[in-house]
Amino acid sequence: MFHQIWAALLYFYGIILNSIYQCPEHSQLTTLGVDGKEFPEVHLGQWYFIAGAAPTKEELATFDPVDNIIFNMAAGSAPTQLHLRATIRMKDGLCVPRKWIYHLTEGSTDLRTEGRPDMKTELFSSSCPGGIMLNETGQGYQRFLFYNRSPHPPEKCVEEFKSLTSCLDSKAFLLTPRNQEACELSSN
Repeated sequence: MFHQIWAALLYFYGIILNSIYQCPEHSQLTTLGVDGKEFPEVHLGQWYFIAGAAPTKEELATFDPVDNIIFNMAAGSAPTQLHLRATIRMKDGLCVPRKWIYHLTEGSTDLRTEGRPDMKTELFSSSCPGGIMLNETGQGYQRFLFYNRSPHPPEKCVEEFKSLTSCLDSKAFLLTPRNQEACELSSN
């Protein structure tokens, strides 16, 4: 009898706790309108890297020396290509340019990075105005990345990203400082 009462109390405690700290289901993450045939124009243009989350700090270590990153996404020469240019402002003030090409996977929402066959990127919508979330997985890592059209989105957007990724087993969180002026994106 005692065990049944104890089990019932724990059950109700679990229900109450779950109602207070609700985490969205994986299915509530909405993949963006990538149909595997061409990349929607609404996602092209300039983006700022705001925050990252991952199960461990090591999976975010590549962003530790970064102050800010600005990206430009452009349609590639084929409808299934996406050209990405970035300029990374390091905390020491240096500007580091980067380029890479994503390939849309037909029949999927996955993006594959040219030259990195182990890497998969999925795009998700964000309830934050001008926001987008990526889930990158590769050999030995998984991380969520939050981007916005503004270099300084509302704080509630960052908190929402942190809360959501925490529910998805991300224990480490990184917020880019964005204290320095962004580097200029090169045109080539």
